Amino acid sequence: MKNSMKLPVGIENFEEIRTEGYYYIDKTKLIEQLLDNQGKVNLFTRPRRFGKTLNMSMLKYFFEIGTNCALFDGLYISRNQTLCREHMAGYPVIFITLKNVDGLSFEEAKCQFMDVIGSEASRFRFLLDSQNLAPEDKEQYQAIITMKSGAYWMSEPVLSRSLKTLSELLNKHYQKKALVLIDEYDVPLDKSFLHGYYREMVSLMRILFGNVLKTNDALQFAVLTGCLRVSKESIFTGLNNFKILSITDSRFDEQFGFTDMEVKQLLKDYHLEQRFEETKQWYDGYHFGNADVYCPWDVINHVDRIKDDPAARPESYWINTSGNELVKRFIDKAGKTTRNEIERLIAGEFIEKHLRLDLTYDEIDNSIENLWSVLFTTGYLTQAGMNADGAYKLMIPNEEVREIFKLQIQDWFKKSIFSNTKPLQEFWSAFESGNTAGMENYLMKTLSNSISVFDTKARNEEKESSYHNLLVGILTGNAGWLVKSNIEAGEGFADIIVETDDPNTGIIVELKYTKEFRNMEQACQKALQQIKDRRYSEYLLNDGRHNILLYGMAFCKKRCKVIAEKLLEI
Repeated sequence: MKNSMKLPVGIENFEEIRTEGYYYIDKTKLIEQLLDNQGKVNLFTRPRRFGKTLNMSMLKYFFEIGTNCALFDGLYISRNQTLCREHMAGYPVIFITLKNVDGLSFEEAKCQFMDVIGSEASRFRFLLDSQNLAPEDKEQYQAIITMKSGAYWMSEPVLSRSLKTLSELLNKHYQKKALVLIDEYDVPLDKSFLHGYYREMVSLMRILFGNVLKTNDALQFAVLTGCLRVSKESIFTGLNNFKILSITDSRFDEQFGFTDMEVKQLLKDYHLEQRFEETKQWYDGYHFGNADVYCPWDVINHVDRIKDDPAARPESYWINTSGNELVKRFIDKAGKTTRNEIERLIAGEFIEKHLRLDLTYDEIDNSIENLWSVLFTTGYLTQAGMNADGAYKLMIPNEEVREIFKLQIQDWFKKSIFSNTKPLQEFWSAFESGNTAGMENYLMKTLSNSISVFDTKARNEEKESSYHNLLVGILTGNAGWLVKSNIEAGEGFADIIVETDDPNTGIIVELKYTKEFRNMEQACQKALQQIKDRRYSEYLLNDGRHNILLYGMAFCKKRCKVIAEKLLEI
């Protein structure tokens, strides 16, 4: 029987999921753990798309005065009746998400900040009628929800104190201390760094957060989420009771992301148990604390697709939620040593790195080592333990992220190849004239200075295909040539056939991969013999091209061997 529950693709509102018939994987244990291990200010850092916003929405609906308690019926937290009696619907809650605070200028971003805070404050318009607030209190509230030209507007002093003021007013009204939930706190820092007003944004957030989170008698506790653990000194100066719960912390390690058991149950509920191994290969592999978890965004999207289309294969969903600029920056900065390390990662190996987990944004590009740290905290790499020296064993978590690296490497490779025009033109000339030494020299230099995506665990046929694609990419850059790949010819399919701008000339290439350097010449001869035996040349002869050059090419790691022959017509 088909499961009638909808999958919550892109739904981040807890109430909507629980009331509109969406499938929900129970993460309410987070509430219990938070109250048991509570700090005054708690920062959860996790990669994007790991359920941070949904968990924050869940916290809001659990703690907020006047909430619908039935939302939690049947969930884990409902079994802890003592905790529910003491804390459910027991606090005023301020909940803001900063994920959309962006802007090309500081003024634009500041206006967006005002809009976020003003919109949240407007939920509490009952404060204007509160018997517990003095006229001056209501005046303070009015200053937070004032609008100009259809947008919320606050003076600098009002904005800097807005969250603290709001918590104080809610405390006076309810006689209960407030909870403050700030989702994606680091997005404004990321955007400001990108657009060139980082210092101004740091200054604003330091004052805003300092006011509400430090020495605020109206604050019960606060929870913040983000991708990066930004240096405490940059915006959290002076916070003494500040808990940082990063991806290396064993506390709360299963509450962001899906566990093996949760994914198995999800697949079972939609009668897709047979798709578990592929789901695991593509979307598992993240190690948070002591837990192995999947990316929820990927799993939900994957199951939503394959439940309606059994023939569908795994796709990269995470990659499409961002421009993956970080990987691009990393690869652009990579020297030969780093490129070798990337190759090892793509091949499924791990590398060892000492990491800094408390960077500021303006430090990220200072060194390649800092970028390693950011790749780890943002989910592009995960850890498989630490060595005796305290270095993390870093690896690519799964097939999806491996695809991200490969795509970025391919883009980088194309730019690198075609920006260096003189050697490229010399290669084309060597290729057209039969200069095998020139061809070998260029290809080996290119391979040596590039980042290989030839997975050492792949089958030989897949490795051969990778070299094939590399060569096709180089050849198709010549606008005067018609390059055909895996084209039907004679009694089979030729690897590459090139019709040059000379109407009488054509070139046939057959590639082979070999595990041993010593076998490269033999592999070239085998390739040439295949061209002859399967009569690939008929394709060009039928086109009236009789000046035909044959290439047998062999690749082994970053070495290349080429043997050329002229076609002798009988």
